[in-house]
Amino acid sequence: MPKNISIPIEREWMSPDEAEAFSGRSVWTWRKDAYLGKIGSSKVGRRLFLRAADVRRVMEEGFRPALSNDAA
Repeated sequence: MPKNISIPIEREWMSPDEAEAFSGRSVWTWRKDAYLGKIGSSKVGRRLFLRAADVRRVMEEGFRPALSNDAA
């Protein structure tokens, strides 16, 4: 009997609403970045989709490492 195998699949695209939920950054900021060409996007009908890799890249650009106890 075959086993159910669960393989996590990473999505390539997300909506501005999903990007907001992921990052806490405003839907309108994501939309502005898409229309200015700062992040990859695609329009399908009236819907806008953002490249998930670009959403993660923007989040990592703002990454600040935690201070060590020695630095405090």
